[in-house]
Amino acid sequence: MFIVIHFVGSGLLLEAEATNGIGNAEKAALVNLGKLSKNGFEKLVMKKRLDAVVAPSEAVSTLLAIAGSPGVVVPAGYNKDGVPFGIFFGGLRGSEPKLIETAYGFEQATMIRKPPSLKNFKI
Repeated sequence: MFIVIHFVGSGLLLEAEATNGIGNAEKAALVNLGKLSKNGFEKLVMKKRLDAVVAPSEAVSTLLAIAGSPGVVVPAGYNKDGVPFGIFFGGLRGSEPKLIETAYGFEQATMIRKPPSLKNFKI
């Protein structure tokens, strides 16, 4: 049983709830995504003996999500308008401890993150 909370954009959830699950086309797509991951990202990381893949946060997050692989985003800088952007550390399944260690090391070495100002914050 699922409880659907209605909010803006909940139409897709309602449509999904009305289905009987996934069909053959979706199952085939999942198998294909698994093959692409194994023959692409996972193969690259293992062949090159990488601890992590580092990229702008938008560049690799979808790839890792498809593979079911972990990743962590940490602050990497600010654009000309002062808006923060992140850097993404991703790896193979089971590599979470190494990713956390690597991301934490990056944060400590760069000290880029600036806590937000709360002087204009209103509740």
